[in-house]
Amino acid sequence: MRTQQLYGPYAFQVETLDEMPVLMPNKHFFELVYILSGTGRHCINQHTFDYGANHMFLITPQDRSRIDIASTTTFFFLRFSNIYLKTNALATENIRRLEFILQNANHKPGCILKNLADKQLIRPMIEGIIRESVNQDLYDREIIHQLVNSIILLVARNIAKYLPEKVDANSEEKIQDIIGYIQQHIYEPEALRTAAIAQHFGMSENYLGKYFRKHCNETLQSYTANYKLTLIEHRLRHSDRRINEIVHELGFNDESHLNKFFKQRKGVSPRQYRLELQNAAGHES
Repeated sequence: MRTQQLYGPYAFQVETLDEMPVLMPNKHFFELVYILSGTGRHCINQHTFDYGANHMFLITPQDRSRIDIASTTTFFFLRFSNIYLKTNALATENIRRLEFILQNANHKPGCILKNLADKQLIRPMIEGIIRESVNQDLYDREIIHQLVNSIILLVARNIAKYLPEKVDANSEEKIQDIIGYIQQHIYEPEALRTAAIAQHFGMSENYLGKYFRKHCNETLQSYTANYKLTLIEHRLRHSDRRINEIVHELGFNDESHLNKFFKQRKGVSPRQYRLELQNAAGHES
């Protein structure tokens, strides 16, 4: 077994393998895996699927993942840490899209590139990163940086457009739009009021509530609260943001308001939750 470390915001690697070394579950970074050539099976948590050329999947720090190689496979690994989220690598809106990936993609098996046009864009970008890293020409670092950001945004678009949380492929288009609206405006409390959402979609408040419950099997308020809780947990787990910064970013009145919201759902305060995570990580290391 071997472990891997990541010492910068992101890193990439190309490997051609006949057998995948067994990795200890990592707790430190996220990993996009792109198949340049070869075949095999990817097992992630309780899901298994066959992979082939041009497939891409995401492995998060919480995932248990295994790759069984059937034929010699050339992998492109793009790894990024929470440092990537804390730097100005992406604009604020794009960081939020990246957070959507981290919170949702690991729950979905299979290739995360569902849009054929996007799938055709990804490979030239990866080949461009490889070429720039080998040639080391003028502005190679800046070009690589832009290509990495573009790949992550394309992946985010695929997940946001084709795998919206709580909605399956047979759901009506409007409920997907409502889910997307909530996720886009999760940082704006006024925009998340039932009246504001109903007005935006041209529905009465009463009809919106019934419509949402019918398609998502939970209330609008419950979905919004659970999604916000997921973002709070992500910040406590993967960033060093102070509690008062989370209060401001997610639109709580004050720290007491956030503490009450979080404790009702998790049974502990945000500070205690973070401390328990740190203690657990210390025992594992």
